[in-house]
Parts: sequence; structure tokens; C-alpha cells
Amino acid sequence: MASQTKLKILNDPIYGFITIPNDRIFRIIEHPYFQRLRRISQMGLSYLVYPGAHHTRFHHALGCVHLMQKAVRVLRYKGVEISKKEEEALLIAILMHDIGHGPFSHAMEHSLVEGVDHECISLLFMEEMNKNFNQSLTLAIKIFKGSYERKFMNQLISSQMDMDRLDYLKRDSFYTGAVEGNINSERLITMLNVVNDELVIEEKGIYSVEKFLIGRRLMYWQVYLHKTSLVAEQLLIRVLKRAKELIGNGEKLHASSALLYFLENKITRENFSNETLETFSRLDDNDVISAMKEWMYSDDFVLSHLCKMIINRDLLKVKIKKKKPSEDKLKKRSIALQNKYNISEKEASYFVFDGEIANLAYKREKDNINILHKNGKINDVVKVSDQFNLKALTNTVTKYYMCYPKVKD
Repeated sequence: MASQTKLKILNDPIYGFITIPNDRIFRIIEHPYFQRLRRISQMGLSYLVYPGAHHTRFHHALGCVHLMQKAVRVLRYKGVEISKKEEEALLIAILMHDIGHGPFSHAMEHSLVEGVDHECISLLFMEEMNKNFNQSLTLAIKIFKGSYERKFMNQLISSQMDMDRLDYLKRDSFYTGAVEGNINSERLITMLNVVNDELVIEEKGIYSVEKFLIGRRLMYWQVYLHKTSLVAEQLLIRVLKRAKELIGNGEKLHASSALLYFLENKITRENFSNETLETFSRLDDNDVISAMKEWMYSDDFVLSHLCKMIINRDLLKVKIKKKKPSEDKLKKRSIALQNKYNISEKEASYFVFDGEIANLAYKREKDNINILHKNGKINDVVKVSDQFNLKALTNTVTKYYMCYPKVKD
């Protein structure tokens, strides 16, 4: 076991040195469940657009711990009582908030398992690890679930301006080079306070909040919803769908045992057992990449072409419009493809499809970002801001996309 006297520090390209505060947190990081996050990319297939975006969920989780340490220091300095136990629980909860992500992060969320999101799997991992850690993760789990009586603690983990968002916007901006997301997380944390058990931002921090919300909106359009990332993610979802279909029809496909488990079985919340969790913990980006490299040579037209498109970055053409594409346009593209390759309408639907994307920078129904004025009054940031387009950020902007193969002779 690691000695308690030895200070553990890690060097992060964004924050410099990150300190691992104690032995228990260090042991959680050392656990195979957590080490797996080194092999899960933070931004899925975005590196096909931004070559630098190869950072992992592991990077992000440690960055969140660093920001949480700062937040606790700031709040204590302002007179908010946070016990040693609560501090450790906050650090554990934020450290493990993404431990349930599957390969390529969000792309696979509903492809491998049905109706089970990554938060749900994160919780299952936390509960399983709690057994190995002598129930010392119990408080962290309560805070993570939002069932602990001090509401602001859950808000630090999951809200409209939590440590998760403060890290990923800054980190993704750094690794993609998209400077629009380079928010001032240091200043935002320095402006944090707690009133009536809820997180607030002091009045002086309003411009940093405005930049945070605008940065979030721009990062969504420019990076997270970039049309090339979007089409790559859609192809990845279809690769797994096709592989499941072929296996269901009795075909043999080569893949790692962990990936085959999820392709051969219909996994839902009801049958997500301990065995499923253990198998899921063996699954990462490498399983999917190596399977696709193999499937490129499959006899199945759909599977081999989908895999080649991703591996060789020869993707579908994608058009994004404000209006939904007409059925006629889709049908035309589909018929042309069916005729060219002599494939069925169903097979063509893997290559010709449409969908919609939505961007909402600020959701006002719950957990508003509240500004604390010097006179003690509290208002929603939109009411206080003189930034005229901040109200516009509370509206969902929906766009429609259509994907189809590039025309080749």
C-alpha cells in the first residue's frame, strides 16, 4: 500500500501541478475501473476534425478534482462550513462522475446497452467500489445522487455551472485549439458562494458567467456538434447496430470477448448484473477500433463500408440546414445508392439518413445560475446581465442534418 506521507502530484498541461490529497483517493485512481478511463477518449471521434483532441476521460476527471479542491478552499474562506469528511466525499464524487462512460464517450451510450446512461453505470461502479473500500464511498455516493441534505454539494458535481463543465470546456478548448471555450474557470470558482444552501456567484463574477455561457454555446456549434464529428459518431452507432444485426442472424464476427458480450446480448437496466459491470469495465476505445479494423474486410457490404469510412476518414457528406430535409431528397439519394451497389432499401438506410441537433446553452427550469448582489439580493443571471443576447441562450436552437455518400465515379 502506498505510504501516506508521500505527496502525490501530477502534472497537467492546463493547471500545472495537481495534488492528490490523500491515500484513499490515490487508491481509487489506481483501481483498474478508474485506470480504464485512460483508454476512453473525452471527445469521441472529434480528433477526426481537431487532430489534437486525443485527451481522455482520465485527464478530465483529475482536472475536476483540482477545481473541486479550489472550490472547497474558496467556500471555506467565505465561511461555508465543509467538514473533512464532506471535502473528501466531494472529491471522490467528482473524480468518479464519469467512470461509467463507454468507448468513445457519448457515441456508444445507447448502442451497447439499452436505456442505461453513463450516469447510471457510474453509480453502479461507485457502489461496487464502495464494497472494496470498506463503505468509505457512501457519502460521496449520496452527494452524487443528490440525496445528501446539503444541496450545494450536489450542485458542485452536477448543475449548470459545476466543476465538470468548468473543466471540460477549458480542457476541450485547449486540446482542440478552439479558443472560444477558454473560459476563466479560476475566476468563476473564486466568485462562488453559498446562500440558503444553494450555489451563487458574486456580482463581480457576472462577466465571467456571461463568457462561460457564450463559450459553451460556441463550443457546441464549433466543436461538439461539428458536422464531421456528428457524421463520424452516427457512423459509429450504425457500425454497432449492423454488427448486432449480423450476429443476431447467426453470423460470426471477430471482436474482443468484452465487445462480443454486448453485441450478443440485449443488455438493459433490468439485467445489468455484476457480471455485466465486470465485462463493461474491460471495454474501451481499443476494442471498437480493433473490431472495425477487422470488420473492414467483412463480406457484408454495409459493415465493411461503414468501418472503412471511419478508419480511413472517408466519411459521408453531411448538410446542415434550418429546415428538415424532404422525404423526396432522401428517397432520391437512397434509390441512387441501391441501384449503384445493388443493395436493399434497408441496407441503403445505413448510408442515407437524417436527424436533428439541438443547442441549449442555458436551461432556466432548474438550477439557475444565480447572482448574489452586494445588498444580499439574488437574481438569475439573465435578469441581471446587460448582455442583450444572453436571453437568446435560453432558447433551444434546432438544426437538421442529412447524410449521404459522396458521389464517386
